[in-house]
Amino acid sequence: MEDRDSSLQSSLPLKVLLVEDNELNSDMLSRRLQRAGYAVVVASDGAEGVAKAISELPDLILMDISLPILDGWEATQQIKANAQTARIPIIALTAHAMAGDREKALAAGCNDYDTKPVELPRLLGKIEGCLKRSISN
Repeated sequence: MEDRDSSLQSSLPLKVLLVEDNELNSDMLSRRLQRAGYAVVVASDGAEGVAKAISELPDLILMDISLPILDGWEATQQIKANAQTARIPIIALTAHAMAGDREKALAAGCNDYDTKPVELPRLLGKIEGCLKRSISN
């Protein structure tokens, strides 16, 4: 019975929470992720991202940094401070790539960092790397 349950688990699409306030970016990226085989849940601001991280318990979070209500730095810190969501890998996404942003993202609790515009093959590689590391931990 356990073997069947674990094979069922592995056949389910992995759930990605996309926290992105730009509707065009959100729509485009969520469609591309779905075509790559992921189930996608979308939040349009940092506070909604924190709430959906708790309610949806995604396998991975893509976190825009420039968000209304609660920015991506603070949302990441809240997610990482919650025992229910602390182990979910988070990849920071930003269009305003500045020197030190990657280090700041990692210091805030992000597992990786990527820049916009999103280059899908590169982002998918980072997603797969974070998911493999989280499964092995």
